[in-house]
Amino acid sequence: MNSVDSFMQYLTMEKQASLHTVNNYRMDINQFVELVYSGEQNFNDWSKVDLYAARKFVVEMQKINLARNSILRKISSMRSFFRFMLREKFIDKNPFSGLSSPKKEHPLPKFMSVKEIDRLVTAPAVYWAEALKNGSAKDEDSAKFATARDTALIEVIYSGGLRISEAIGLNIGDIDLLSDIAKVKGKGKKERLCALGKPAEKALRQYLKLRSIRSENNRPSAPLFVNKLGARLTPRSFQRNMKDYLLAAGLPPDLTPHKLRHSFATHLLDAGADLRSVQEMLGHESLSTTQIYTHVTTEKMKNIYKKAHPRAK
Repeated sequence: MNSVDSFMQYLTMEKQASLHTVNNYRMDINQFVELVYSGEQNFNDWSKVDLYAARKFVVEMQKINLARNSILRKISSMRSFFRFMLREKFIDKNPFSGLSSPKKEHPLPKFMSVKEIDRLVTAPAVYWAEALKNGSAKDEDSAKFATARDTALIEVIYSGGLRISEAIGLNIGDIDLLSDIAKVKGKGKKERLCALGKPAEKALRQYLKLRSIRSENNRPSAPLFVNKLGARLTPRSFQRNMKDYLLAAGLPPDLTPHKLRHSFATHLLDAGADLRSVQEMLGHESLSTTQIYTHVTTEKMKNIYKKAHPRAK
């Protein structure tokens, strides 16, 4: 087994990283070999990689106009890879440990207005009603089920500030409609409790009625959001559906499920919620990650000031 395969096994077995994460590490390592050593076949002489090679990797990534945050992620991947090999005594130095990284970009997250959220929530019903009229929907029951499911999913993501993967990963037993709480598994399999507002509770109750008819698996361990075959809905499937809903609602096509999470945080802060509480609700380890949303609200404050204050200009 070569060094890269050993590292992949370490990520999978010891770190319990997801397949997506493991694949990203492998792609980053392959790109390093491609850019620094011109894709040398079966490259495995990691002991010859030095600080100059690490710097060359950064320069070559900049030449192909990779985004700064992508460059930082790939540097982090290589640093972790060499740290593992140092631990296993495959090498005697980590060339990436002394590498100066470019500063991380902090673009302001895009978010939706409350009115846009309202339009998106009603969009599944609009879209599937039209699909029944034009014959693109299989039947009325399927259209009703998809409407109820995706409406509930949108409400849950926005209500709790969930990532799409967290919402899709919910099981029936993770939802408590008596206390309006969802138990969510976030990054690193860390659990947190998320609130469900009344609209989310109502949408979930309507969806669960239809789900119980279509699926025999209603145990607590069963997936909450399922496809027409009763299997767990995938993030990609919902993202495809959301594109249709955005079109039906007349909303910008570049909005994504993650923008609902951004909107959740921004709307809470705009309404006076404290930063620490929003951090806990989002499941952020660091407060600095949550602070980016204060930049959004500060920009809003400035705009209001410029429009309203007689001596703002």
